[in-house]
Amino acid sequence: MSDTLFDKVWRRHVVTRYTDEALIYIDRVLLHEGANHAFRSLAAMKRRARRPRDAIACADHYVPTVGREKGLEGIEIVENRNEIALMERNAREHGLTLFGVDDPLQGILHVVGPELGITLPGMIIVGGDSHTCTHGAMGALAFGTGSSELAHILATQTLWQKTPKRMRIVVNGRLGLGVSAKDLALWIIRAIGNDGGIGYFIEYAGPAVRALSMEQRMTLCNLTTEAGARGGMIAPDDTTFEYLAGRPYAPAGALWDKAIAYWRKLATDEGASFDREVELDAARVAPQVSWGTNPSQVVGVNDAVPNPLDEPNAMRRETMQAALDYMDLKPGMRLAELSIDRVFIGSCTNARIEDLRLAAGIAKRGRAVVPTMVVPGSRSVKRQAEQEGLDRIFLAAGFEWRDSGCSSCTCVNGDVVLPGERCASTSNRNYKGRQGPGSRTHLVSPATAAAAALTGRIVDVRSFTGA
Repeated sequence: MSDTLFDKVWRRHVVTRYTDEALIYIDRVLLHEGANHAFRSLAAMKRRARRPRDAIACADHYVPTVGREKGLEGIEIVENRNEIALMERNAREHGLTLFGVDDPLQGILHVVGPELGITLPGMIIVGGDSHTCTHGAMGALAFGTGSSELAHILATQTLWQKTPKRMRIVVNGRLGLGVSAKDLALWIIRAIGNDGGIGYFIEYAGPAVRALSMEQRMTLCNLTTEAGARGGMIAPDDTTFEYLAGRPYAPAGALWDKAIAYWRKLATDEGASFDREVELDAARVAPQVSWGTNPSQVVGVNDAVPNPLDEPNAMRRETMQAALDYMDLKPGMRLAELSIDRVFIGSCTNARIEDLRLAAGIAKRGRAVVPTMVVPGSRSVKRQAEQEGLDRIFLAAGFEWRDSGCSSCTCVNGDVVLPGERCASTSNRNYKGRQGPGSRTHLVSPATAAAAALTGRIVDVRSFTGA
């Protein structure tokens, strides 16, 4: 029998089956401040965490990105301080692996897990956050879930799930200069739609995907949920193994050799069947910019905003018009040269060291003309960036250099885009009010965001790089 990567990981974790559902074993459960409901459910059941070391808790959504010198007590928003304190107390009481607000390894959950080697190929990883799919870049089967399911996982280390369908997206060719994994991800979502992945687990494959670094693969998998899919995966290879080698939580010595031998078997077999296959050409991808209020509403930076009247589907036509009204845009407008009010470089999509290097490479060419925040994905990333001098480049260019956290991707921590403002953002969601009530978000890559900071408008970053 020829198996897909998904099949190989899923089958290994099935404990038992009942009708069309499987009880699957969970290797890692990921928690942030939003998981406090799960702990309350656990208490009501009078249960303890079954495998505490395999439950990872991070303070990320509610932590401020400035004024962290005083730690937890210095957090000005009382509700946030209370939620963080409660999460950290719950984690300690259950003996979970905790990276709290004062921890030198603190950061966004989906940055910390891979960089510490907590995320490993062949695992099933479930988290209380839809962007848990990021971890699929390692060849893990990873997806988000709700509080009641989190409580079940904490108590039993298992979860009942229906087996999803499988989709493979093969990206041939290679990305052009000035085009990033963020552009590729947005382009894919545009191609299949923000509902195109519903009911599926996606495997990304093909030469263009294999050419991506691990951090770029994380960006691609991170946005899988924005296409409606349960999760996304990339088969582990030498790029994966080189990234994981020596990470604090990764296997070492004889265990490392044994792990590598297993991980090499996880590639999809030749002849394995998928419920849907999509084939795309990376050479067609230009820097992408969102114009609407979901991540499928994007165009190439030099293309025109589409006209809803050209959309045959009535519901989509109505959705497009509502998005244009909210974003104050007109059909036929070109986003290139559109003025923006601020820039955000960060989030679990684009706040790793490679993202910051890309942004710094543009930032050193000028000075920001609009307020611009750079928020590293973790304190480890922040330290590395400072060792490389990236912080000095950003500061010299007039960018703000902040501490790690989700920041204005979620807008629940004080980092808010004001009503009516346009923000060129490296985050993952652009729905109404995502970055603050009345805010207007244009999703872009780190390089495009940095170029927007220097010019105060959306521009083709390739004009900076000569691509």
